[in-house]
Amino acid sequence: MRILVIGGTQFMGRGTVDLLLARGHDVSVLHRSDHHDFGDGVVRNIRADRGDLEAMSRILGREPFEAVFDFAYDWEKGTTADQVEAAARSCGTGLERYVFISSVAAYGEGLDRHEDSPLAPDDFPMPYVQHKASAERALFAMHRETGFPVTTIRPPFVHGPRQPFYREQFFWDRMLDGRPVILPDGGHARMQWVYVSNVAEACVRAIEVPEAVGEAFNVGHVEATTQRSFVEALARAAGVEPTLVPVARSAIQAQGGQVMGENLYFGEVLDMQPLTSVVDKATRVLGVEPTPLDEALRSSFDWYREQPRRPVDYAFEDRLLAHA
Repeated sequence: MRILVIGGTQFMGRGTVDLLLARGHDVSVLHRSDHHDFGDGVVRNIRADRGDLEAMSRILGREPFEAVFDFAYDWEKGTTADQVEAAARSCGTGLERYVFISSVAAYGEGLDRHEDSPLAPDDFPMPYVQHKASAERALFAMHRETGFPVTTIRPPFVHGPRQPFYREQFFWDRMLDGRPVILPDGGHARMQWVYVSNVAEACVRAIEVPEAVGEAFNVGHVEATTQRSFVEALARAAGVEPTLVPVARSAIQAQGGQVMGENLYFGEVLDMQPLTSVVDKATRVLGVEPTPLDEALRSSFDWYREQPRRPVDYAFEDRLLAHA
């Protein structure tokens, strides 16, 4: 198939491109740069900003893509439902599948959400949640109205090689430096993860399985995890015995703890309201079998060990630990 991957050079998108190439597809990536590192002649490069509706409409309208994967999200400006819908409506008549990479965040809140659970309303206070939920609503409305061949994928926290956020690395840095790991309120909050390779597999299976049209799919590990148990799994992958220190979340916030930027205490954007989903539909319909958590983390740790370490200032954590 002739395929376009919007935002196909990083993490989930890159893993999907690699798998598509292995399947023998003709792949193009659309992103903001004039080059990529997939190799000359292997993947076509299309330079554009997905927020530029005129450029997106022109590219998608003139190119006979049979499948489009939409990964790109602008973390500074947001990627709205209008932008996603405009791209979808610009696709040619030969389109067989439009795979939109959404998020478990589209549910807004709750535990053990199924694919038919309500999505967050358009006025949800978090822009990312609002954008993903409203984009899905727009795409599924197109499917109901015209048969538009959409499939959506809803991953939770994603881990694996090429992780762009300071997440697994955050904990491994501290473990290998002999540092304690802070657990907000003891780390009992539930959290759900998916291995990046399983996201890629679900995406590719979505264009191979006819029954995927018009459907949403939750993806994730089957192992139930809390903040504490996930850190313990990271420690097993690294072969270390972690030192875990419970600190009241109220005390962390009072000291200026942040989930992004400075004063991190539990990785980037990880200490969030618990939100989990049920993932058996992806196995039943797409045939995606989640990789066992420990196996996936060992692979991630091998990648981590090959990367340069980022400089870490432990001063904020030392202040928290002094009051623990």
